[in-house]
Amino acid sequence: MSGATTASAGRIAGVAVALDTPDESRFDLWCGTFGPRVEVLKVGLEAYVRWGERAVSRARSTGARVFLDLKLHDIPATMAGAAAAAADQGVDLLTVHAAAGRRALDAAVTAVDGRVGLLAVTVLTSLGPKDLEELDLPGTPGRRASAWAAVARAAGCAGVVCSPLEVRALRAELPRPFLLVTPGIRFGGATADDQRRVAGPRTALRDGADLLVVGRALTGAPDPGAALAALESELRRSGDPDQK
Repeated sequence: MSGATTASAGRIAGVAVALDTPDESRFDLWCGTFGPRVEVLKVGLEAYVRWGERAVSRARSTGARVFLDLKLHDIPATMAGAAAAAADQGVDLLTVHAAAGRRALDAAVTAVDGRVGLLAVTVLTSLGPKDLEELDLPGTPGRRASAWAAVARAAGCAGVVCSPLEVRALRAELPRPFLLVTPGIRFGGATADDQRRVAGPRTALRDGADLLVVGRALTGAPDPGAALAALESELRRSGDPDQK
């Protein structure tokens, strides 16, 4: 799951579309629009709280891999039970929060027993240095992401979620097949909204990202199909060494 290539059956590899909406008919529309074209569909917290397993089933029905983004953060027993329940629903990727600590991550990894790839969330893209200072978390977002990523790898997680600004440093520390999944991807004039640490898709891939999570830049576009075509073109260019 890496590189700016096109997956089999015409799917764009290395792209997860975030299906973030409170509107069920729009959720279904986005599944139909993006599901046959990208490698992964991401079912987020709001969709899952609203529609539960039905949201997972709808996304999975498109043939795309399903990324359930719940950011589980709890005591080890609860993390284990929730992770196992998600694995039972047939998802491919599931987020847990690295800040839950090593014992909780160990418990979740043991509970899923390889049935789902666990991704440990490091520092949310909405947080900056001042936010970390308020939380009494020492160091920069990059330093914090590095520390939590090391815990996640030691626990046996499949990878981490980090902003694109941390990818280069983390890839140097964490060689593949450990996955680096990056939200905060912006292109085509899309705004950063509530995310602070963002970058373009070519930059993220160049620095070593495996999976780009793209939401509003696609789903909020006037023509989502055209926006997806523009992203695919951008990703193809990223694989051309002559393009700058």
